[in-house]
Amino acid sequence: MRDVFIVEAARSPIGKRGKGLAGLMPADLLGAVQAAALQRAKLPADAVGQLIGGCVSQINQQSFNIARIAWLSQGLPMEIAATTVDSQCGSSQQATSLAAAMIGSGMEEVVMSCGLEMMSRVPLGSNMAGGAPMGASYMSHYQPTSQFMGAAMIANEYQITRADTDAFGLRSQQRAIAAWERGDFVREVVPIDAPVVDKEGKPTGAKATINKDEGLRPTTLEALAALDPVPGQEIHTAGSSSQVSDGAAAVILASADAVKKYNLTPRARIVATTLVGVDPVTMLKGPIPASRKVLKQAGLKVDDIATFEVNEAFASVVLAWEKELHPDPERVNPQGGAIALGHPTGSTGARLITTALHTLERTKGKYGLIAMCCGGGLGTGTIIERV
Repeated sequence: MRDVFIVEAARSPIGKRGKGLAGLMPADLLGAVQAAALQRAKLPADAVGQLIGGCVSQINQQSFNIARIAWLSQGLPMEIAATTVDSQCGSSQQATSLAAAMIGSGMEEVVMSCGLEMMSRVPLGSNMAGGAPMGASYMSHYQPTSQFMGAAMIANEYQITRADTDAFGLRSQQRAIAAWERGDFVREVVPIDAPVVDKEGKPTGAKATINKDEGLRPTTLEALAALDPVPGQEIHTAGSSSQVSDGAAAVILASADAVKKYNLTPRARIVATTLVGVDPVTMLKGPIPASRKVLKQAGLKVDDIATFEVNEAFASVVLAWEKELHPDPERVNPQGGAIALGHPTGSTGARLITTALHTLERTKGKYGLIAMCCGGGLGTGTIIERV
C-alpha cells in the first residue's frame, strides 16, 4: 500500500440545536467546508478524484447523496463524483478510511472525505420514521436496545457511577472552555455565514457569522449532580451525554505523487484504520477493540500515542475505554469532546481527525489515535502520524 497523507482538515463550528447554524440548508453548510478545505490546501477542485461523505440521517434535506449535492451547490466541478456512506456515528471516519484505501491502492491520487449532520433540520432517527428495520429475524438473535440503554449497561459492567460520569462531564466542559480561551480551535474552524432564525426556526432576514462552538456550558459538579437522569437509566444526564448539534467537516487526502504534483504540504500520514463490529445490544463498546486493532496494525503501544480523540457519545463510553486501555488521562480529549462541543453525528469522525491533527501540530506530538462508538454495534479507529 502506498503512503497516504492528510494535506488539509477543516471543520465548521458546532452549532447548538436551533441556534447559529440552523438557518442553513445542510448542503450549504457542508459545501462551505468543502470549499474552504480546498482553498486552505491551495488545491484546484478538479484535482480531487472522488469525494466520500458521511451522514447518518440520509432523508429529506440530507438525502440524494448529500456529499455531492453540497459540492455542486458550491459550483465545483460536476465531473468529480461523490458517495455518501452510513456507518452511524462513525460515518465520516469510515469515509476517511475508505478514502485512504482508494489512495493507498492506487485507485485515486486525491480524495476528499467529509461529513455532515444538521440535527436541527433533520432529527436523528427521522429516517426510521416509517418503522425500524429490526424485524422478527433480527430479534431472534439480538434484543433491540437504544444507545441510552447501551451506555447504562456499559456503566454497570465497568462499575461506573453517576459521580464518575458527572466528573467526566465537568472535565469535558472545563477543557473545551479552556481550549477556546487559548485559541486552540481557531486554525481548524471555518467561520460560517448563516441566516439568523427566530424561536420557531424561521429566517429573520438578518445574517451572522458563526465562528465558535456553541455547546460550551460553564458548570459545577453541584449543578451537574442536580440534573435529572436520561429517561430509562440513572447514570447519564444532559451534562454527561453528547449534545444534539449541527456541523460539518472535511479532510483532504493525497498520495506522495499528488503532494509533489500540486505542491501540497503533507501534514500527517495515515498509519492504520479500521471498522469493527461489537455486540449490538450494549452497542457502544466499539472504541475498545478498534483501538487495540489499529495499535496492533501500527506496531504501537498506548504510551506511544501523544493525543487521543475518543468520542464522548456518553461519559461511560470513554470511561470504560480508559479502564481497558489505561492511557494517560491528560492525553484523552485534551480539548474536551462531544459533551461540551456537540456531536453532529455524521460529521464527528472527520471533526475528531481534524482536531487530532491540529493538536499534534500545536504540541509537536507524533501519533494521534481517533476512535468512536457507533449505533448498531460498530467501532471506528484511526492512527495518524504527524510529518
